[in-house]
Amino acid sequence: METTYLSTAYFPPIEYFYHILKSGKIVIDNWETYKKQTYRNRCTIYSEKGLMPLTIPVTKPQGNGTKTNKILIADIDKWKDNHWKTIETAYMNSPFFEYYNQEIYEEFIKQNKELTVFNHSLLKAILKLLEIDKQINFSETFIIPDTFPNDYRFIISPKESNNLIFDEYIQVFADRHGFIENMSILDLIFNLGPEAKYYLENLRKK
Repeated sequence: METTYLSTAYFPPIEYFYHILKSGKIVIDNWETYKKQTYRNRCTIYSEKGLMPLTIPVTKPQGNGTKTNKILIADIDKWKDNHWKTIETAYMNSPFFEYYNQEIYEEFIKQNKELTVFNHSLLKAILKLLEIDKQINFSETFIIPDTFPNDYRFIISPKESNNLIFDEYIQVFADRHGFIENMSILDLIFNLGPEAKYYLENLRKK
């Protein structure tokens, strides 16, 4: 199995975990120049209103050239309180929220100043819940694009379409907005619970 290259991500979408599950080795690029409006500091959940983006406020100590591992989380607007309240409102009626939310919340409220450290803490918690035993490695230098196959750093993006076929599963607000694919992994966990890993294992490419 080959190495897969990913960017750091905040409660990543389902496709992110598909690639982790199918990979022999996972490397997250910590030395890329930070890109805004990506999953690096944003996730998308399924709310009463449909798609709901949640964005972590960040600061760039070295301006627009700041490397991702130097990006700091801005302690403003009580963003953690707002994000968790939105997540809770969206999923409190899902079948497995009550069984999984506390473990995720305990990681979520930890005081991590660096975005990559915060994201990695959440990623480890999610992988544990999914019972996916994979070691996450970090690059020591910037990985030049198109150098390796299985480089999904810029492919897994809110602005890019994915190449996976997502079977429908029950979602809380599907009666209002229909099935929405490739939500944050939170959507899959809270709706499918222990079946979430099985769902990931059975995703297939178009």
